[in-house]
Amino acid sequence: MAPDKVYEIEPVTRLEGHGGLRLVLGEDGKTVKDVQFNITTTRFFEKLCEGRYAEHVPRITNRICGICPIPHHLAATKSVEAAWGVEIPEAAYKLRQLFMNAKQYSSHLLHFFALAAPDFIYGPFAPPAKRNVVNIIKDMPEVGAMALKMMDFGQNLCAAIGGKSVGPIAGIVGGMRNPLQSAIRDATLAQVPEQLEFVKKTVDIAKKVVADYWDVIANVAATETYYCGMGKDVNGKIVHDIYDGDIIFVSPEGKKHIYKPADYLEAIGERVVDHNYATHTYFKPAGYPDGIYRTNSLAMLNAVDEMSTPLAEAARKEMYQKICGADCGVVHNTFAYHWARIIETVEAFENIVTLLKDPQILSTDIKTLDVKPKEGRGVGMVDAPRGNLIYDMATDADGICRKLNIIVATNHNIAGIEKSVKHAAQQIFEQDALSKLKLPDPWVK
Repeated sequence: MAPDKVYEIEPVTRLEGHGGLRLVLGEDGKTVKDVQFNITTTRFFEKLCEGRYAEHVPRITNRICGICPIPHHLAATKSVEAAWGVEIPEAAYKLRQLFMNAKQYSSHLLHFFALAAPDFIYGPFAPPAKRNVVNIIKDMPEVGAMALKMMDFGQNLCAAIGGKSVGPIAGIVGGMRNPLQSAIRDATLAQVPEQLEFVKKTVDIAKKVVADYWDVIANVAATETYYCGMGKDVNGKIVHDIYDGDIIFVSPEGKKHIYKPADYLEAIGERVVDHNYATHTYFKPAGYPDGIYRTNSLAMLNAVDEMSTPLAEAARKEMYQKICGADCGVVHNTFAYHWARIIETVEAFENIVTLLKDPQILSTDIKTLDVKPKEGRGVGMVDAPRGNLIYDMATDADGICRKLNIIVATNHNIAGIEKSVKHAAQQIFEQDALSKLKLPDPWVK
């Protein structure tokens, strides 16, 4: 009897943190027996925060991730505010929204141009040494320069609000530390016309990717799962919002289940598996593994009824019409995550422009003075660039963090990643899907 054939990739590149992929085929070399996505390290931030002043936690946990320090910073801050019953001024709310959308814009563009585009531009079977952003900058200098300017636009705005773009110190319990300066607002608005042209060109590139790789998008790893997103009720509709809103779970058939952030434990279960330091989360009413779900951009679009801005909403409708018809409600095509990410990028840009033009964005009334530590429990939630982010903090009467639970996008996505990769592997090895796919010629050879 021939032994199982094992493929292992460790570390998996193009992601933040450390992970390994393990694929096990049967003795025939075709039957897929197992797929594991292994998170091989743990960071202990929850324990590191116990016994510290609650106000210090947002300045500690913003080091968890170099891609999404701002969502960690603000989710932690929101959890303390929820525990202590603190309301923030409207101007601080808008400044936080600007902060989040600037990060969304920069991070999504980084993902599209640096992490995803090399595979599409050079083709998925080009040598790995060829498929990277350095070669894109060399072979397509205009596109590379545009991508860098767009990311720079978002990161500079993050730094202006946050004190620094990585490891921000802007959020305080009760609001924001410093107001936005008018000179920075004006200088950023002056770049908007150029950025708008860049956004349009990026959308054109994304549409070409969709058209060229439509056979892959439509047929590979279209994996049915639940989805976890967030959105805000506006006049009876669930509207896309990455800073504020409820948790929305969507069934594979499109039924939506809505929970307040404080009630997340009614919706989310955590399962410990032998091959992972990270827990596998699942939709608790459906159980495990039936309740495996995914988060991130496509999940967000599946969760909401509409985007918050007009251009993004038109793009969302176009995507759903193309993939499954206007009224399908839920898209399962894994490769459509790239398309959804660009739609969120468009929305982030529209929100940035609207917020920068709002006179209140320069207000100095951005701090609530009535902040008193007390015993309590609070849940803070935002949507990070890789998916839903939840902070659940308990404090004592002196304002000391006594218990902290953090559920990050890795937890939400890991079981769904394994399921979609297994589906794709079965198509490739058991059904010989690669020989049947129509792949375009590489843009650059």
